[in-house]
Amino acid sequence: MFYRRKVILAIIEAFGGTIEKIALQKLLLLFTKRQLKPDYDFVPYHFGCYSFSANADLTAMVKHGLLNEDEKSFAKKDAVNYTSKLSTSDKKNLVELHTLYGKMSSTALMKHTYLNHSYYAINSKIAKELLTDEQYQKVYTAKPVSSETILFTIGYEGISLEEYLNRLIKNDVKLLIDVRNNAMSMKFGFSKSQLLKYCNSLGIEYMHTPEVGIQSAFRQELNSQADYDSLFNQYKSSTLSITKSSQEKIFDLLLKKKRIALTCFEANICQCHRKHLSEAITSLPNWNYELKHI
Repeated sequence: MFYRRKVILAIIEAFGGTIEKIALQKLLLLFTKRQLKPDYDFVPYHFGCYSFSANADLTAMVKHGLLNEDEKSFAKKDAVNYTSKLSTSDKKNLVELHTLYGKMSSTALMKHTYLNHSYYAINSKIAKELLTDEQYQKVYTAKPVSSETILFTIGYEGISLEEYLNRLIKNDVKLLIDVRNNAMSMKFGFSKSQLLKYCNSLGIEYMHTPEVGIQSAFRQELNSQADYDSLFNQYKSSTLSITKSSQEKIFDLLLKKKRIALTCFEANICQCHRKHLSEAITSLPNWNYELKHI
């Protein structure tokens, strides 16, 4: 079993064996804030901090018979002591978590995280109801807003879905354009249908433009930067030369949305075609904007 799932089970165990779903997400955030290397990352969602990855793990544990689920809560089914399976530091973290928050209701936990981690409340549906005007102002000012027109590029290699989405949110990206030829991924959250769903749930539009991507058949045997450079020279002379209309469409969308991001897999911009695609767009007539790799 993945260690991160043992953490979830240990938290449920420590808090009586049954936890409301909203409370669990808040407790998991507060727990991971104590870890040197957090097991989960979070995004600002409808009721505050939320981890899509943790929810996927919870769903898997329900499927495998480790948890029961109803509309509002999760309950531990087996008799295994998962706290004993945690690291020494995480056992200590769990004791402190229970000491500080063991008597808090879901609403109290929600308010606590809103006040102490305001960024995660920026998309909350109930923050205004839960907080005073003065407290809500802190949430309001935590929301990233920018009017500059910027073309971003982003890769998802080596980061969680939540960290990826946070980079988009913190740069106030309005539209994500997937420039993979085949928008499929073995990594959780990054196949086309998943990415569309998760972006839309956070107010970010998503579209796929496969024609500006590179077919997987051409991406074999890339062992050095020279191999990548050879591939991209071919890409520039072939794909980029015949997709001018797609590049112009992306430029038009940038002018309309002001902040859009091109996305593909690679973390290293020098090993991804989005670098050359974005540079081709910046070479179009009337370009006078910023290009930024995040």
